[in-house]
Formats: sequence, structure tokens, C-alpha cells
Amino acid sequence: MTIPYNTKCSPSVNEIYQQSMRQNFDLPCLSDFSTRETLTYGDFARRIAMKHLLFKQLGVKPGDKIALLGKNNINWVVTFMATITYGAVIVPILSDFNSIDAQHIVNHSDAAVLFVSDSIWNDVSLDYMPGVKVAISLDSLNCLYSADELDAKNILDRLQHEFNLAYPKGFNADDVVYQSFPDDSVAIINYTSGTTGFSKGVMLTMRSLWGNITFGMKSKLHWRASRALSFLPLAHAYGCAFDMLVPIAVGTHLTLLGRQPAPRILLQALAEVRPSLIICVPLILEKIYKRMIVPVITKRTMRWALAIPFVDRAIYPVIRKKLIDAFGGEFSQVIVGGAPLNPEVEDFLCRIKFPLTVGYGMTECGPLISYTYYEQFIPTSSGRTLPGLMEAKIISEKPGQPGEIVVRGTNVMAGYYKKPDETANIIDEDGWLHTGDMGTLGGPDGQTIFIRGRYKTMLLSSTGQNIYPEEIEGKLNNMPYVAESLIVMRDGHLAALVYPDSEQCDKDEISDSQLPEIMENNRVELNKIVAPYERVDSIKLMEQEFEKTPKRSIKRFRKHI
Repeated sequence: MTIPYNTKCSPSVNEIYQQSMRQNFDLPCLSDFSTRETLTYGDFARRIAMKHLLFKQLGVKPGDKIALLGKNNINWVVTFMATITYGAVIVPILSDFNSIDAQHIVNHSDAAVLFVSDSIWNDVSLDYMPGVKVAISLDSLNCLYSADELDAKNILDRLQHEFNLAYPKGFNADDVVYQSFPDDSVAIINYTSGTTGFSKGVMLTMRSLWGNITFGMKSKLHWRASRALSFLPLAHAYGCAFDMLVPIAVGTHLTLLGRQPAPRILLQALAEVRPSLIICVPLILEKIYKRMIVPVITKRTMRWALAIPFVDRAIYPVIRKKLIDAFGGEFSQVIVGGAPLNPEVEDFLCRIKFPLTVGYGMTECGPLISYTYYEQFIPTSSGRTLPGLMEAKIISEKPGQPGEIVVRGTNVMAGYYKKPDETANIIDEDGWLHTGDMGTLGGPDGQTIFIRGRYKTMLLSSTGQNIYPEEIEGKLNNMPYVAESLIVMRDGHLAALVYPDSEQCDKDEISDSQLPEIMENNRVELNKIVAPYERVDSIKLMEQEFEKTPKRSIKRFRKHI
């Protein structure tokens, strides 16, 4: 496969958005599920133009950094899109980061302008962000802070007047004009962690954005007048690319959930919006599966019926329809990414022919590496490496054995901001990005990725066997009263740390004193279905949930006991 590293991105990212704004000027673009506010593409383009005027009057130049700190809302999306179409560099910061980490990112990124939610602004201090010259509220768009040499408050107060002078005949579709910038210019600095000393700012170029956006367009993930419900954090590369950048590029009507996607709230929004595509992380899908499907298939009569050949085939369509209706009933497929999907959940959904596919990516690729449309999806895989954009290979001691997945291509980042040594550690001289994931390649052309686990989390048994803890955790998490688990090595033996499903315990009136016996039964059953070298010697109950990353993955290297 020849990867077009130096191919000119045509049309450019900004040309794509200029065309979308013009062609879809009268179509609905953005809605807020909570406030019910809706902008057409014309309204959206006007707000972007006003932001461009604001940036110019504040002295912002292409290449300058603008930090964006807050939860998903319409002003967040406007600010993001205005920044990249202006040629400045957006620094989206996950609102889940604590104030110290957020301040560190703003400072490290050299951001001079900060857009921030009022609730977060109350917890941060400018003493730790000396480079910030202007801070603007994402809620009210009022000036929160202005350096002495800038009169940002007056600029904001006069902005509508200046905009009217700039467009005396009103702002129309022909007024949407976005300058194109070099393909290798940085568009986004996306921080993979907030922690001081460990944060790495991933520099995503216009080329990386172009690769992800054009693949989404050519794959028809979204299309003109389709509907999308965004419930992932847009500050994360996965949600950013496929819940925002691609939909806006084609004229989709995007609804922002704007709150934590608890199953009840999410199912309500899905029923109302009826999205044409669903972008999801495993945790959310697994929670809905546990809530809606497990109670049905674990009933005695249902277990009996599903065990009978041909009878199960009559039941599966009923279950599939129930789940499809719950997701709004009008979607083409559900794309899962961001973390490994529980194998048992995936197996059942594939058996009932639920339109599911699993993709693979990382922030350093903005994020997409592999994807396959659900009808061609190979169960247990993570899709096919993007043809014409990305290529993958496995570095292993023996051919055919799992090894580290390395990738290169159009979507790969320029590097880590201000961290040349870290960049050299992850991207080698031949341009291969070392993902840190272990897996194999297969499929018809040898470019379908099968992930076994993280290279850093792999454990070694006393007999020298490689143990992938995620695979054991996937089985344990489906056992009674287990909400989440972590497999660790203790004194040469495997132990499971388990946070119990308190909601299910309360529902079934299971007391704390009963849990140790239940977990011991789970351990015995688990050891029957894992390899001998994967058997767990003990289970320890945890009183609190495991600490999570913003994409809801367990922070494995935290001290949990």
C-alpha cells in the first residue's frame, strides 16, 4: 500500500467547510438538547465570522494558540470551528481535568486567549496562566479578564456594531470565505493527560484533520440533512472528529446532549433525535446492554429457549429490534471506539446481527487508524487499516505471534508540543508510530487489526506465558454483581480487584456480607473459562470506583490497593 504522505490535501479542510456552509446555509446545523436552541448553517457561519472579527481585533494571528475549556455547547463548537478556519491553533481541554491540570495545559500550550465556562473560571487562577491576555465566558461571551494593553471588554461590547459595518447588506452565503493554510500547519494541540510533567500535547495538522474528515465523508458516515447526537466529549479526538468535524463538513444536523450520558438520559435523547449514526464508547454500550438485554436473556425460560437450535434464531430478531428501537430506530450502524469492547457483549450483538462495528485509533492519529463498515466487520477485530491513508505492521519476535502494532500515514500527528524526545520515542526514523498496543494483522488483505491488549499492561506468568489482563477482565465483568474489575499481579499470582454493581445489589437486596461468597463463586466460574495460566487466585472487593480517564478507561497504573 502506498501512503500519500506528501499528497496535497485537496480540497483543503477550510475549503471543505466553506463549501458546506454555503451549500447548507438554510439547513439546521447545531441544536442544544437542554436549551432547545438551534442554529442553521447560516447562523453558525455568521457566528464564526463574528469570532474571526473578534480574533482580528484582539490581535490574534494564524498560528496563535486559543484554549477552550468547558463542556459541550453551541458556543464551544463555534469557538472551535472559528479558530481552525481562522488559522489559529485550538487547544481543547477536557472539562474533567481538575483546575491545576487545566491551568498547566493552558500555560504549557502558550495560549494567549482562553474561552472558559463560568463554573470552571471560578476555580482557576491567572497566577498559574501568565500568558493569558484575554479570558472570555463560554456561557455569556462576556469578558472575564483582559490584560492592561487590551481593552477586550470594549471590543466585545462593540463587536455586533463592527460586524454590521463589515457586512452592511447582511451576512449571506457568498460572504463565507475561509483562507486555506499549509497542510502541515498545526490546527489542534490535543492533550492526552492533564497531569503536570506527564501531559503531552498532540500536534494535529491540517493534513491529519483532512485524512479523518475526508475518510468520514467518502465512507458516508454522515450525509447532508442526516441527524447526529453528540454525547462524547468534543475535546477528545474521537468525539471531535466524528461527532463534529465530519458532520459539519457534510451538512448534518448535530444535536449536543451537553450532559453526562447516563443510560436513562441518553435513551431519551436517542428516541427524540433518532440519529442516523451513533458514535459510542464501550462503557456506554455495555451499560445499555446490561440494563436492557441481560435481564431478558438471563430469565430461566429465555435461557432454555436460546439453548435450542433454530428457536434461538426466532428470538434474536425480537431482541435486535428492541435494541435498535432503543437507539432511535433510524441509524445505519453503531461505531464503537476509544477502548476495547467487552468480548461477551460483542459476541452477543454480532449473533443477533445488531449493526455494530468496532474501530481503532488514538489521539496521535486524530484519531482514526482502522474501521470497517458493519456489514464487512470481522468480529473480535478493530476494523481494516484505512486504505490509502494509513498502513500498519506488527513488530514481534516470531511471525504470526502478537506484537506491537505500529502505523504510519496521513493521519499521524506532527509530534508532541515542546517534547522532541517524547516524539522521537514514539515515531521512529521511518515514520512508524509505535502505538503501545499488542495485536496481530489478518483479514483478506492482511490489514485488519486484532488487538490483544496494551503492551505496557501485558503480564508475564511464572511459566513465561503472556497474559493480557483486559481479556480476563472482559469475562469477569459479565459475572453477577461485577460493575468493573482490574486484574493485577501480586507475588507471582493473579488477583482481581472488583468494584461491585451497587445498583443491581440494591435491586436484588444483596447485602455487603453476601458479596464475598458471590465473588468467590465468580472466581471459580471464571477459572473454568480462562487458560490455566490466566486463573485468578483471589478477588478483593473495592469500596470505590476505579479512577478513570476522561474517556472512561480505568487508570491502570494508579495505586488501587
